[in-house]
Amino acid sequence: MSIRVGVVGLGYWGPNLARNFDRLPGAELRWICDQSQEARERWAPSFPDARVSGDLDELLEDPELDAVVVATHVPTHAPLATRVLGAGKHCFVEKPLAQSVAEAEQVVAAARKSGRVLMVGHLLEYHPGVEKLKSIAESGELGDIYYLYSNRLNLGKLRPDENALWSLGAHDVSVLLHLAGGEEPSDCQAFGESYMQPGIEDVVFCYLRFPSGLAAHLHLSWLDPHKERRFTVVGSKRMATFDDMEIERKVTVYDKGFDQKFESYGEYVTRSGDIWSPHISNEEPLRIECRHFIERVADGGEPRSGGESGLRVVRVLEALQRSLEGSSRAAPV
Repeated sequence: MSIRVGVVGLGYWGPNLARNFDRLPGAELRWICDQSQEARERWAPSFPDARVSGDLDELLEDPELDAVVVATHVPTHAPLATRVLGAGKHCFVEKPLAQSVAEAEQVVAAARKSGRVLMVGHLLEYHPGVEKLKSIAESGELGDIYYLYSNRLNLGKLRPDENALWSLGAHDVSVLLHLAGGEEPSDCQAFGESYMQPGIEDVVFCYLRFPSGLAAHLHLSWLDPHKERRFTVVGSKRMATFDDMEIERKVTVYDKGFDQKFESYGEYVTRSGDIWSPHISNEEPLRIECRHFIERVADGGEPRSGGESGLRVVRVLEALQRSLEGSSRAAPV
């Protein structure tokens, strides 16, 4: 029996989600919904078998609808997800889960109370390249993991109500926590600058320290000459990267590091050996993510990026936002 899904929000990302659920075995796209009549008229012909609505309540009142996908503006994620879960529907909500820890906790509590599946759309956690990077790190091939860092840069679209931390950082924080095995940082620091719009940081630098000794750094900017989407893992034996801008070599392992000189205790020499790239599946990450949601709705299991995972990301983002506000040029000395 197919899982019947409704997609709410037909802006930039919602139609991509609708397309995947419409074509996914085991799923049926039953509804598409948006308050904008223009959006409804634009996308209705692409999904002729789906019902069309401008009112979420129509979806929630459909007794045959199993799950709702929330792909609306970020400020509406938490309240809409809470309504969906309260109506007894499973919920997939785009990232971030909420704009505050308090809101995220309310959504997680609603999922727990309803007994329904809650999944947050942290897409990169489902990317085959990220999964390969994580498996390489966990295999011990890189040795002890020292630190991680990410670059998410572009000459991108300026957002009037969202800074680079929340717009871009939700991606990278989720991956860094995923690579860290779910460990949460004990120290979060952020510095940023608002060059294009007063009070809205277009470039942000973040530093995270973890209780285990792991460290992580994020460079986030939509004011940059380069387009980068890269994660690097530095270990005691080797180093590895995931570069989403590469066409073929998404993941690369570098046999580089320091080796202790056998004839002299305490001295090290650099080692620069082979470089290789393992095979990575080219299956669309969004399809993998949507299939994972359908599977968890079917078996009732906890999604990889479930409510608690989404809450962890919001906790880190909120801590970084507090640091960002305290380090801003406008903050009192």
